[in-house]
Amino acid sequence: MKILLIEDDQELADYIVKGLKESGHYIEHINNGKHGLTLAIDNEFNVLIVDRMLPELDGLSIVKALRAIGKTTPILFLSALGDVEERVKGLKAGGDDYLVKPFAFSELLARLEVLARRTNINCIEEETVLTFADLKIDLLKRQVTRSEKIIELHAKEFNLLEQLVRNSGRVLTRTMLLEHVWGYHFETQTNVIDVHISKLRKKIDDGFSSPLLHTVRGAGYKVDYHAK
Repeated sequence: MKILLIEDDQELADYIVKGLKESGHYIEHINNGKHGLTLAIDNEFNVLIVDRMLPELDGLSIVKALRAIGKTTPILFLSALGDVEERVKGLKAGGDDYLVKPFAFSELLARLEVLARRTNINCIEEETVLTFADLKIDLLKRQVTRSEKIIELHAKEFNLLEQLVRNSGRVLTRTMLLEHVWGYHFETQTNVIDVHISKLRKKIDDGFSSPLLHTVRGAGYKVDYHAK
């Protein structure tokens, strides 16, 4: 998912950003309500996380403004204001869900995933687009981007990356990759995997702050995110 977090509590924001990145999602953080509204208007996100109390522009005003211009992005309110009346205000303003502080990260993640599944746009995208952190693979266009930058891949490189992203966080052995990408159902002495991994790593990692493609010595390869 591509997520926008509008939250002025820096400690809480760092906690949320770290957790969502480790879960394989791309997240942008803004600590100011006015700037957050501008970013939400000018960009497409799968889900917005909006704090109720923010400098310059409060969360209710942000959501009302977005709904007024036709933005239908699912919105999760975060707030220390947990009584029923406050939750009703948030939902009536156009919010889709309301989570009271303090909260467990697992609940936050589950609520975000539910919100992302509710829209038809996201259902379609799940079928045709793979995302991991800031990497996006459009399966229909056969196009790969990272941080909106187009990355040119050959057919086998594309197929190799697709398999790794579909199994993000898991180690795929050379045998598994040979079977899924090249159709070999047995281990060979070829170094085709190593050559393609080397080329792929240069294309998707060089020039970016955090590498996504990792070699697990003696085991295989995986796509994973470790923020620096």
